[in-house]
Amino acid sequence: MSDSTPHAPPRRAALIFIFITILLDMLAMGMIIPVLPKMIVNFLSGDTARAAEILGVFSTVWALMQFIFSPLVGALSDRFGRRPVVLMSNFGLGLDYILMALAPTLGWLFAGRVIAGITSASISTASAYIADVTPPEKRAASFGMLGAAFGIGFIMGPAVGGVLGELNPRLPFWVAAILSLSNAMYGLFVLPESLPPERRKAFRWQRANPMGALALLRSKSEVLGLASVNFLYHLAHIALTSVFVLSGSYRFGWTERTVGLTMAGVGLSSMVVQAGLVRPTVKRLGERRALLLGLSFGAVGFCIYGLAETGIVFWLGVPVMALWGLTGPSSQGLMSRHISPSEQGQLQGALSSLMGIAGMIGPGLFTQIFARAIDPQRGWHLPGAPFLLASLLLVFAQLLAWHVTRQRVEVAVAPMT
Repeated sequence: MSDSTPHAPPRRAALIFIFITILLDMLAMGMIIPVLPKMIVNFLSGDTARAAEILGVFSTVWALMQFIFSPLVGALSDRFGRRPVVLMSNFGLGLDYILMALAPTLGWLFAGRVIAGITSASISTASAYIADVTPPEKRAASFGMLGAAFGIGFIMGPAVGGVLGELNPRLPFWVAAILSLSNAMYGLFVLPESLPPERRKAFRWQRANPMGALALLRSKSEVLGLASVNFLYHLAHIALTSVFVLSGSYRFGWTERTVGLTMAGVGLSSMVVQAGLVRPTVKRLGERRALLLGLSFGAVGFCIYGLAETGIVFWLGVPVMALWGLTGPSSQGLMSRHISPSEQGQLQGALSSLMGIAGMIGPGLFTQIFARAIDPQRGWHLPGAPFLLASLLLVFAQLLAWHVTRQRVEVAVAPMT
């Protein structure tokens, strides 16, 4: 099992580096969000409708690369260690941003997004690193810090990218490249290896493909159940990224500025929960109760979003939704307890593959529901339908989480009965 105590000396410095790595990766990725659509429009001579279609293809392919390569990257980190995989990813992302900054055609830009999807798959290795250097009882809090890094990056990234993009739409790619390469050089000198040779596992192709990696999730019923909860969590989250802007503009008449500030508020609230509330909540309630509580807040938050008739009511749901952030770290902490140290990379790779599947399904699902919900030719008008569907997904996830983790509670209380 993975309950062995990791080496203590590198733990704090390593956690800081991994936090900075995820932060800079998300900052770099966020910086290109405002300018990538504009670059595509420019390549298509101003055809916005066609650009929207191409942008959807770019997003789907990026998620597909995550699905395919996350298990491979995870298996490589289980065999050769976390350090080389994380560093190669940072160098690869830096060079890829340079490729996209110099892209002379839409085809070159597409190739850059494909490579970005592959190199970004090492985020699963960063999570495995956390599992290596953190005691089981503290993993949920450490995963929460990773979530905070995601939040900070996605708050700051689009804002910085928007400012730089007004100067030159390719400038954010250059700055993103500098950040990634600087991070790689920093890690080259300070990042210790977290997985000692005696804990490594031989590389096998049957474990390094998506289907083989998912077999690890099927090996234990609680892990499979929690992985399913994780999938529903990510699928529901895509309702925010896919229809948030369209919904705010259509329902409340929000301008780009209002949408941007609202998204920043959502990200900031989530960051506060991930960085400040996960640790004390898990310590007081335990991972299981924190997981169930987080799913409850998520379901209620989406319900508020879906039923809100004014922007003010929608904003009231933001702090409620932020407490949904208890879910991810708690579920990952629970799953990592059931997996051996030599399989943590495979576990995180399999979870990233599930996230890739959600990324391929979610955008089309929620945008189509939104389109039909506001179609004047239909007999019903419910523009909040995508958020209500997300709420139902989380209700189902909560029931599933309660069921699959019940055995742990029964085992824990058995000696007392």
